Amino acid sequence: MTDHQVIFMPSGKRGRFATGTPVLQAARSLGVDLDSVCGGRGICSRCQVQPGRGAFPKLGVTIADDALSEFNAVERRYDEKRGLKPGRRLGCQAQVQGDVVIDVPPESQVHRQVVRKEAGGAPIVMDPATRLHMVTVEAPDMDAPSGDLERVKAALAAQWDLHDLRMSPALLRRLQPVLRKGDWQVTVAVNHDEGRIVDLFPGLRTAPLLGLAIDLGSTTIAAHLCDLSTGEVRASGGVMNPQIRFGEDLMSRVSYAMMNPDGDVEMTRAVRETIDALAVDLAGQAGIPPGDVVEAVVVCNPVMHHLLLGIDPVELGQSPFALATSDAMRLAAAEIGLTSVAPGARAYLLPCIAGHVGADAAAVALSEAPDRQDELTLIVDVGTNAEILLGNRERILACSSPTGPAFEGAQISAGQRAAPGAIERVEIDPVTKEPRIRVVGCEYWSDDPRFGPATAETGITGICGSGIIEAVAEMRMAGILDASGLIGSADQVGTPRCESMGRTHAYLLWDGSRDEGERRVLVTQGDIRAIQLAKSALYAGARLLMDEAGVDTVARVRLAGAFGAHISPRHAMVLGMFPDTPLDAVTSAGNAAGHGARMALCNRSARGHVEDLVRRVEKVETAIAPRFQEHFVAANAIPHATAPFPHLPALPDVSFNTASEGRARQRRRR
Repeated sequence: MTDHQVIFMPSGKRGRFATGTPVLQAARSLGVDLDSVCGGRGICSRCQVQPGRGAFPKLGVTIADDALSEFNAVERRYDEKRGLKPGRRLGCQAQVQGDVVIDVPPESQVHRQVVRKEAGGAPIVMDPATRLHMVTVEAPDMDAPSGDLERVKAALAAQWDLHDLRMSPALLRRLQPVLRKGDWQVTVAVNHDEGRIVDLFPGLRTAPLLGLAIDLGSTTIAAHLCDLSTGEVRASGGVMNPQIRFGEDLMSRVSYAMMNPDGDVEMTRAVRETIDALAVDLAGQAGIPPGDVVEAVVVCNPVMHHLLLGIDPVELGQSPFALATSDAMRLAAAEIGLTSVAPGARAYLLPCIAGHVGADAAAVALSEAPDRQDELTLIVDVGTNAEILLGNRERILACSSPTGPAFEGAQISAGQRAAPGAIERVEIDPVTKEPRIRVVGCEYWSDDPRFGPATAETGITGICGSGIIEAVAEMRMAGILDASGLIGSADQVGTPRCESMGRTHAYLLWDGSRDEGERRVLVTQGDIRAIQLAKSALYAGARLLMDEAGVDTVARVRLAGAFGAHISPRHAMVLGMFPDTPLDAVTSAGNAAGHGARMALCNRSARGHVEDLVRRVEKVETAIAPRFQEHFVAANAIPHATAPFPHLPALPDVSFNTASEGRARQRRRR
């Protein structure tokens, strides 16, 4: 019987299955997180999935229209009674008929990701762009005919010295009912950055206005709902970027747009619907109507920027990586899909620095302010596509580096994103080679007797990005891994946890086979290679900027981003993710891009500052820099092939390259 490749997103897990295999069965056999309560009878709808279509060059598959079985009677009945979203299928009913990419939406996952992008950062001086102004408007008079809008503008000019204001047609529809309900007294929300009336309220409004600060990442989308009077974060939340099903990294999504007609339109629609739903969710958390949101600020990388604006990103996939526009954007919130907020709400997108260094890097620069410091600071925003800044008040350099999704837990054999049950911390005894772990959602280490009961509900489901970083670094420090990245055998290392996997070895981090329903978590040679490639790209980008600046050391390193906030500086240094620096000079900047978005939301002078700052930043293009590849290759070693790391303790001097040793012995015999 013919078998077919089935790839599940966002986990990236894949396997081959016979024609006729139900999608739910395939998911379960691979350990994919797909919910089901009714036992595959098509009743509960928990197993809904979204099959992909067209070419996925990064995944090496092209999906035919008949990759899954046709809609069956059970699905039709469910769709008629309760409704399925367009394109959705029931995993228990849809059967594999060809190669297929299956997206498991968040609501179909048992363990939904904890998107760790909390609000934080330095205090913000409040000077919001949007403010409230109450006015008394003259009633209409037949002897002095004029429109209601003209009389509102006249009142704002006379009573608040505000002139030449504009109003959208969407808001104009509400003007007359609001004026009459307020008996010609009205509170007007004015966006001073653009000179626009963005909302109207009858009488005196005392409740504060609200705004959204949105960090639109390749993997996760985080947002903070902020009080525009005090800056208080009223609600925070995050979701997975739905574009993951089109490609985990940015170039995969550009490829999808190139290979599939209207592929960019599909990705634009997906992300716009998601940020609007996130806005509604945050408003619900705060107990306010979404219509009270009058402003949004968005930071994102260039590909996300173009897709959000509805621009085909194809030019960003080929030299010279030209942006359609690099300037800051001021537009109606509805134009980027925020249709549930106030009808006159506005959106501000921070400027991009260059083709692969976007508005998120500009927001990091705004938040971290290297331009106001004497010390030379290296700022690394760690993510699927890392943005790196190096500078001080004299000069600022920037580049992007294609680290890929390994740091997010993707491309790792037991990898997953940060959800309850995912291993996030690791320690390995250098003598016994025995590990202990901590998982997301549990404060206890695995050698604590309270660990078992505390994780009984979630189990140990896999390993997330911070966990794999610590696991690889701990393996190096314990002598399980040599400098080249090879895992030793059980005999070489002295522990049965090193298991043979054909021509390579793997380290058993968690033996879930002892506990029913749990998986064994192994760190394989392929996992090590994925981390080596990611960290080498990061190091090479940082080193390239230091070459351009003519320096060999920096005063401090700041790790930014949701993932960067959870990296252990010691473990990152052992891996060689960035050049050697005193460990006490390596600190977390938290979600610096998100904080920069809040700064631009709550302080309009920050917008002018970041627009000026971006013009000063010098972009270094890693794709064409001759020394990038040189730095990349040398950084493949752990921590590095040639660069000294004097601030690290000595690492075990071990080598497990038995093939080269064997060749050396043969040469000696000859």
